[in-house]
Amino acid sequence: MKNEQLVQKAYEIAKERYAAIGVDTDKAIEDLQKISLSLHCWQADDVTGFENPDGQLSGGIQATGNHPGKARNMEELRADILKAASYIPGTHRLNLHATYGDFGGKFVDRNEIEPKHFQSWMEWGKEHNMKLDFNSTSFSHPKSGSLSLANPDPEIRGFWVEHTKRSRAIAEAMGVYQGSPCVMNLWIHDGSKDQTVNRLYYRELLKQSLDEIFATKYDNMKDCIEAKLFGIGAESYTVGSYDFYLGYGAKNNKMVTLDTGHFHLTESIADKISALLLFTPEIMLHVSRPIRWDSDHVTIMNDDTLDLAKEIIRCNALDRVNIGLDYFDASINRIGAYVVGSRATQKCFMQALLEPLAQLRRYEANDQLFERLALLEESKSLPWNAVWDMFCLKNNVPVGEAFIAEIQKYEAEVTSKRK
Repeated sequence: MKNEQLVQKAYEIAKERYAAIGVDTDKAIEDLQKISLSLHCWQADDVTGFENPDGQLSGGIQATGNHPGKARNMEELRADILKAASYIPGTHRLNLHATYGDFGGKFVDRNEIEPKHFQSWMEWGKEHNMKLDFNSTSFSHPKSGSLSLANPDPEIRGFWVEHTKRSRAIAEAMGVYQGSPCVMNLWIHDGSKDQTVNRLYYRELLKQSLDEIFATKYDNMKDCIEAKLFGIGAESYTVGSYDFYLGYGAKNNKMVTLDTGHFHLTESIADKISALLLFTPEIMLHVSRPIRWDSDHVTIMNDDTLDLAKEIIRCNALDRVNIGLDYFDASINRIGAYVVGSRATQKCFMQALLEPLAQLRRYEANDQLFERLALLEESKSLPWNAVWDMFCLKNNVPVGEAFIAEIQKYEAEVTSKRK
């Protein structure tokens, strides 16, 4: 009770401070409440899935670390996701890969998956008020190789076209079941480790595959296509580059996925938001943290993520930007990784919603550039954290660092006993 009183007291002071610069903190909390993150199921089990739990990752996917306690089956995965979600304020979605189906202990190849293999996920999501998103899965399969949808071999390419068609049908079934469109992301690892002399040929094949895949129109799912600068085993050439997918998305009215870990480290992902909004229907975000060659460190409240959140709010684009997380760290407590990255992303949006945008734009319109810069800087030290604490309190999740001890307790009682 004492802590609640302190949070309330701090919030009232912050509310008054923000009101002085024209910012309504109650509305900021209300708006943040509407933002749903799409939590990625693969953080809980290092992208293993249930198709071949003893298999090895391939196709440019690598989880580093071996922290004890990863989820070994569907029951454990679901329990860990719910535990993580209990420390993340708000109502959120769950993002599944095609390899996470409920296959009943049988091997179901990827060109054979059906909505029935994800029916239990749909029911589970409805029970826990967690709507689902979906991904086709081109990696970690005997037919993955270095090329899937861009493979010159018609049999292999046809296999992956069929898989992706079926993935879209599953996403449609999810959307119908949950009464909310399921966002289905398409990322393939296709590329070349060394120099290729056939760039155009592979991209022509990928375009043909995509045209065939997207020929069927659905009303309850949304397609998005994801690029990558390079990957493990595709250091020299990526078929599905950003330029390729930007062109395809703009021409075919498809959503383009911006994974914050899939670009050159000096690129601003925030700067791409306003450009894409003019030419594509919506945007899908995969929020991550690139470190040199790795694209999937746990998201933190850094400048890149802050800039991204602020740009979305400045563009008034919350209704056109879908926000997902995409990282996997096996070196630390996996539930902790979920919570840290999710709350960091939300903190960035909290700060973005508290920006004194009206006054900043007045300064800019009047060419008062010193004043604009000064207010931007002063905004950084305003008591946004008191508003964040109130948001957590209203959602009945731990305030501040209190979740650390609770995750430690879950590790001691549950995950550490997994061998």
